[in-house]
Amino acid sequence: MSEKQFNLDTVEHAAATPDTELPWAELGLKENEFEDIKEILGRRPTAAELAMYSVMWSEHCSYKSSKVHLKQFGAKVTDEMKKDLMVGIGENAGVTDIGDGWAVTFKIESHNHPSYVEPYQGAATGVGGIVRDIISMGARPIAVMDPLRFGAIDHPDTARVIGGVVAGIGGYGNSLGLPNIGGEVEFDSCYQANPLVNALAVGIMRHEDIRLANASGVGNKVVLFGARTGGDGIGGASVLASESFDDTKPSKRPAVQVGDPFAEKVLIECCLELFKGSVVEGIQDLGAAGISCATSELASNGEGGMHVDLTKVLLRDPTLTPGEILMSESQERMMAVVSPENVERFEAIMNKWGVEYSFLGEVTNSGRLVIEWDGEVIVDVDPRTVAHDGPTYERPYARPEWQDDVQANHFTGSAADDSRPRGKELGEAIKAFMASPNMCSKSWITNQYDRYVQGNTALSMPDDGGVVRVDENTNLGVALATDASPRFTYLDPYEGARASLAEAYRNVATVGARPVAVSDCLNFGSPEDPDVMWQFAEAVRGLADGCMELGVPVTGGNVSLYNQTGGKAINPTPVVAMMGVMDDVTRRTPSGWAPEHDGQAIYLLGTTRDELDGSEWARFKGHLGGQPPKVDLALERQLGDMLVNMSRDGMIDAAHDVAAGGLAATLVEACLRFNTGARIGLGEVAERDGLDLFTLLFSESLGRVVVSVPRSEEVRFKDMCTARQFPFARIGVVDAESNALDFQDEVSIDLDELRAAHEGTLAAHFGEVAKG
Repeated sequence: MSEKQFNLDTVEHAAATPDTELPWAELGLKENEFEDIKEILGRRPTAAELAMYSVMWSEHCSYKSSKVHLKQFGAKVTDEMKKDLMVGIGENAGVTDIGDGWAVTFKIESHNHPSYVEPYQGAATGVGGIVRDIISMGARPIAVMDPLRFGAIDHPDTARVIGGVVAGIGGYGNSLGLPNIGGEVEFDSCYQANPLVNALAVGIMRHEDIRLANASGVGNKVVLFGARTGGDGIGGASVLASESFDDTKPSKRPAVQVGDPFAEKVLIECCLELFKGSVVEGIQDLGAAGISCATSELASNGEGGMHVDLTKVLLRDPTLTPGEILMSESQERMMAVVSPENVERFEAIMNKWGVEYSFLGEVTNSGRLVIEWDGEVIVDVDPRTVAHDGPTYERPYARPEWQDDVQANHFTGSAADDSRPRGKELGEAIKAFMASPNMCSKSWITNQYDRYVQGNTALSMPDDGGVVRVDENTNLGVALATDASPRFTYLDPYEGARASLAEAYRNVATVGARPVAVSDCLNFGSPEDPDVMWQFAEAVRGLADGCMELGVPVTGGNVSLYNQTGGKAINPTPVVAMMGVMDDVTRRTPSGWAPEHDGQAIYLLGTTRDELDGSEWARFKGHLGGQPPKVDLALERQLGDMLVNMSRDGMIDAAHDVAAGGLAATLVEACLRFNTGARIGLGEVAERDGLDLFTLLFSESLGRVVVSVPRSEEVRFKDMCTARQFPFARIGVVDAESNALDFQDEVSIDLDELRAAHEGTLAAHFGEVAKG
């Protein structure tokens, strides 16, 4: 078949030429998948059908290797967990009732591979794509977050990737006028050629404004609106994220999408006006797989039929073939279903906002998705076979042979060697530790984001969670935190995933919000590697079990596989996004004490154990091995409930969870938050928990939080802890006059020196951020 014949391949022609060779492998399909397509159709596919199936059956879109495990998120849900859930897994984003007639939708997704190929646009369009998911639910976006992971800080390519990614996130999010309220940043050589760029968006709506995307109502019009369709992003994330980078076929490196945040800002307002006036039956964003996805999913979710004339698509590049038009992932595009009586109102709104649109076809009762090009039928498929009934693989998996050796390799170091310093050496070690790539301040990144635009941000980085006001009249708000423990998950995928969940839960509770919903972004290596697939299966099992124990449902999320290069997979990185509800955001709790808290008591909640394996201190010393800390989710739930009550009742003025870097990092960060010192004495708690000072400072035992308590509230505070039999210990006092973090009888560390060490690392590696 010539190129011209291939591009204009019709259904009639396909039926008459069954032996024509098609480039299914170059489009990312496996041979068995190509055979399945032929069996479904009863003939060979046309070029356009092949394009549709290739992107919709990609790993990124179909979840073909992961969905057998993801079913646990639905199976392990109790009635209690469902009580606030208004829309669950399977839609563009989940929706949760937060009270007073308000609902919140949030979701996290990946844009990893595109962000390595073209960091700025890869990251920018990741933000744009997740925001459109929120719009399509009928919600107004109110904030974004971005958990990021990069290669070694001193690798020559890291500066290229981090510079582009951060600029892309900031450039797109800032232009949309959405505050970036948090995230996390990690540097590790395992991410060298596979940076993780996960993007989260959250939106709000009234209950009656919830919208679901489907093509219902025979005769209703199908319309594409927004930006024109171009050659950028052909195959995009759908194909690029479905193979490892060691596959060098050109088709695995398609053009990365190019974003226009100002066009998206107009789309937000346009879509919200369409929803408010009930002008559309539903809206579907065009993200991964573009028109292929929008048409097949709308038809499959509705009454099962749609007729489309592809020649009516407005193009930026008139040379695009039908298959390329179907595969293009050009940004800032939406597809809507409009009843005939609303067409005039729809056009008026488009014209008001200056948005281009084209009516492509209509909803039918045929049960088929039929697409024409120049009067010829080039696609005739059952839309479910494209959108929902793709291949399902039960990939083989087994516990790796090397896992036992890894878990037996515990972090050691006696009190006599330099891995466990004391006295003046401890002070110097803490300063060096807090300047290390993963413990240093990430303000070089967060200062490039607008955290306060719209005026509703109550907390953001570097606090434990971001808090945004939803209702100005009542101060109702939401809190969000994203967390992952890749090193723990490498050591034990089940426990590491539960630790990630616990930290996200704890961070939301620490700021004073009641955790209510989870979205996850599961970043792993190749599913064709049984070792990786075992890590994935165990992590999903850990998250599903953990959510059930905490009573918090998974409302949606994303799976990103094939994050590996040259056969080397990233550390398994299940990112957990937790959303919580705050009745009054004015009661939010920051992560550090301020000068006005002088004299307040500092308490440690929880018990510390000798759990240094996988810790940041072990990383600081170049070690990864042993067993991760074990999480007690019943204790985490109890701690979370206490923190919410303490915040609401004014018992605490500051709270900071003990996580990466242990108690040492928590105390440093709490002092630096508002540049206020503290005097700390750990002898009593060290004796209680049977630990030496070093272990107490750097262990990463879970279920711990440091709080500052006003003198007037100490009795109530201790009574609550005692009544609930929750371990607590008074470990110090806020000292606003000292300008030091003073470990009594050990070392006093000047806060100015700490700040200089903590805040200088990223600028030293990547240059000062331009002020302006």
